[in-house]
Amino acid sequence: MSARPAKHSLTLRGHRTSVSLEAEFWQGFRELASVREMGLNELAAEIDAGREGDIGLASAIRLAVLRYYRDRG
Repeated sequence: MSARPAKHSLTLRGHRTSVSLEAEFWQGFRELASVREMGLNELAAEIDAGREGDIGLASAIRLAVLRYYRDRG
């Protein structure tokens, strides 16, 4: 398991941003996007739009990946 998050750039509705996630979460995020037949930017924008309160985008992505694996059973 990687200890340090890796930063990657994403484009959300035309705006560039960077997100830092651990390698395992990047892998899960890519898998979730693939299963949903979406690009990473498209999935990130959907997750971003559904965020509540002051939760950060990286945390929202981690939670989406966690839910995906939990729901797979």
